[in-house]
Amino acid sequence: MIRTQRPHVVVATQTHAGLSGKINEDRLAVASYQGAMGQPVLLAVVSDGIGGHRAGEVAAELTVRRIVQDVTDTHDTEPLRIMETAIHSASQSIAERSASHADQAGMGSTCACAWIEGDRLYTAYVGDSRIYLVRDGKILRTTVDHTWVQDAVERGIITPEQAHDHPNMHVLRRHLGTVELPKVDTRLHLDAAESDEQARLNQGMRIRPGDILLVCTDGLTDMVWDDEILRLITTRNALKSAAEDLVERANERGGHDNITVVLIGVPHPAPAEQKKKGFLRSMLGT
Repeated sequence: MIRTQRPHVVVATQTHAGLSGKINEDRLAVASYQGAMGQPVLLAVVSDGIGGHRAGEVAAELTVRRIVQDVTDTHDTEPLRIMETAIHSASQSIAERSASHADQAGMGSTCACAWIEGDRLYTAYVGDSRIYLVRDGKILRTTVDHTWVQDAVERGIITPEQAHDHPNMHVLRRHLGTVELPKVDTRLHLDAAESDEQARLNQGMRIRPGDILLVCTDGLTDMVWDDEILRLITTRNALKSAAEDLVERANERGGHDNITVVLIGVPHPAPAEQKKKGFLRSMLGT
C-alpha cells in the first residue's frame, strides 16, 4: 500500500507512563495510505506490553512496528485479512525474540487495530486494549476483553461491577507472543444483545460525520468509567484536548498503569461556499 502524509480523518494521540514509577510499555502507531482503488485508508494500532523488566516495552514496540510494516508491504485488499496476517506476524516476531533472549522470555502484548477505508470501519484485536465508538451522544464498546474476568462475567460467576476491581482483572486469556498464534477477534459489537455472528457482520460499517473512535489501553479504562470517557470526549472543543484530559483523569485516579489513547474524528463535509473559497484560494495561490 502507498503511504500518504495526511489522513482523511482527524487524529489525536496521547500516551503517558502513569504514576506508578514503571516505564511506559504502551506503544501506538497511526499510518495513512492510499488504497488499491485510490481510496484513503487510516490504520491506528495500540499495544500494551506485558512481561516487565523492559520486555513488555520490547513486545509492544515489535507489535506496532511489525503491523505497520506488514500493512505497508501488503498487496492484499481485504482489510480483515490484512490485519489478521499482520497481527499473527507480530505475534511470531515476539515469540521468536522471547525464545532467543533469556532476559525477555515470556514477554507478550495486547493489540487493538482500527482500519478506516473511506467511510468504512474494520477492527481487529487481541487482549484487553479496547475500541469505542462515540455516536449521537452515546458510547459503545465494540470490543470484548480477552480476560479471566470477562469470561467470569459471561458465565455469571461475577457481576460487571465486581469485574472492575477484581484481583484477576488483568489475567489475559489471549495475547500476542504465545507459541500458538492467537485467535484474532473480529467481532465489532454495536449492541449488547447481538450475537457474535451479527457482530462480525458489522465489519465494514459506515462511519458518519461526527463519529469519534477511541482506541486505548487498559490504563485508561481501569481508572475511568465509560460514561465519564463519553463526557470528557463530547464536552471538549478539540480531540487533542480530549485526549489530554482522558490521560489526566486516569492519572488523577491513581495512574496505576501506562495510559495510551488514540482519538479519531470523522469530520463534517465543508459547506459548498467554503469549498468554493478553498478552490479559489488554491487557484489564486493564496
